[in-house]
Amino acid sequence: MSLIHIRQPERTANAKRLGAQLPNDYEELYVKADQTIRALAAPYPKVLRVYEALSADPRVRANWEMANYLAIAKLNYNDHGPIHARVTASYLAQIMALLIEAKAPFDVVESGAGDIEDAFAVGMAGILLHDIGNSMSRSSHEILGVMMAREVLERILPPLYPDPEKLQLIENFILSCVQCHDMNPPPVYLEGGIVAVADGCDMSKGRARMPFDLGKIDIHAVSALSIEEVDIIRGGSLPVEIHVEMSNSAGIFQVEEILVKKLVATPLKAYVTVMANVVTPGKHDRRIINSVILKDGRLRPM
Repeated sequence: MSLIHIRQPERTANAKRLGAQLPNDYEELYVKADQTIRALAAPYPKVLRVYEALSADPRVRANWEMANYLAIAKLNYNDHGPIHARVTASYLAQIMALLIEAKAPFDVVESGAGDIEDAFAVGMAGILLHDIGNSMSRSSHEILGVMMAREVLERILPPLYPDPEKLQLIENFILSCVQCHDMNPPPVYLEGGIVAVADGCDMSKGRARMPFDLGKIDIHAVSALSIEEVDIIRGGSLPVEIHVEMSNSAGIFQVEEILVKKLVATPLKAYVTVMANVVTPGKHDRRIINSVILKDGRLRPM
């Protein structure tokens, strides 16, 4: 099967309308994310087909673009469009790969709905579609996303799941991921927890640059601009470690509010830890803290 070429992020439509451009480092992360997803999905044909089908679907792309317009132009939020979708998908793929290696009990498998490949496909579809409800409204965007995602899934899933019963089970798992990604309600399935945490990993300063350039100055914006890099690595005592590099200790607010709050309320908390470090100190740096680690559900100084 030939691979579908997925177009580069559009600096044109939304960026021009908004009077701002996405930073180069965020676009570079977008390209790197595609490479990461393809490498980790290579052993799982269904996962790759789900990724390519959704990424190439013009109606999905339209929803991503409209979600971005609403989030950035109307609400001064950060990126919720095609770059965010792909970057979070790369985080999900990395977490999935480490959990598969650790033989984590995926609910798709435990319930009998499918195998490891199906669990990965559920997560991939869930993360790519998680924010499309923002194209209609930020309020209740989770349930709106479920309604919109159902139509998409009923177009792309039947070739992968010809058995109607299995198709329905896989679709239900994906829709649960979409509904629970913003912790309203918190996910009960491991796959939903991975989607929520992968979403929370997209904290880097590039994502926050556009609303900041458009005039948003608050603790959320400043904290986000302190996040230099987020890496998913193999952990020590737990299978997965999320490593966050910050240029300023203000970034701890972002780590706590965006990432840790999600992690500790999901089934993923048993498999993941978080470590955050301040890097590149300035000449007059008076940081309050250098490094923190997630322990017993709270960030604590190292």
